Formats: sequence, C-alpha cells, structure tokens
Amino acid sequence: MANTPSAKKAARKIQRRTAINKARRTRVRSHLRKVEEAIASGDQSAANDALKAAQPELMRAVTKGVFHSNLAARKISRLNSRIKSIGA
Repeated sequence: MANTPSAKKAARKIQRRTAINKARRTRVRSHLRKVEEAIASGDQSAANDALKAAQPELMRAVTKGVFHSNLAARKISRLNSRIKSIGA
C-alpha cells in the first residue's frame, strides 16, 4: 500500500484514469461489435454506416492513449476490406 502522500494521490489518480479508460475501451468495443454484426448479417450499407460511426471512436481512443495507433489503423483496414468483400 502507498505510504507517502504523493503515492496515495498517485494511486487515487490511477484509479480514476483506469475507470475512464475502461469506459472508453468498452465504448470502442461496442462500436466494433456493431460493425461485426452488420458484416455477419451481410448488409453492406449497414456495415459501412457502423464503420463510419466506429472510426472516430477508435481514433479518439488513440489520441487519449487507450489504444495504439497501429492497432486502430489495422482494425479499420481489416474491417473495411471485409465490408468490401460483402459486395463482391
């Protein structure tokens, strides 16, 4: 357990940050799940709309430091290619 006042404050800050980051991660995963469900249903237009909604959430999580930028780019790219394969 933290002994010094600064360590106690740091522990409180970490606890708050963790809760915020967890909420952001959940929000992004929910958006990605909607894209996955639209792809699974085979509806290309719905999948495109879901991806357009998910992209800003992913990028916001990147700027906040929740996800790495390469992870977001990879996910967007792979989802985009899967959506394009629906129409083919």
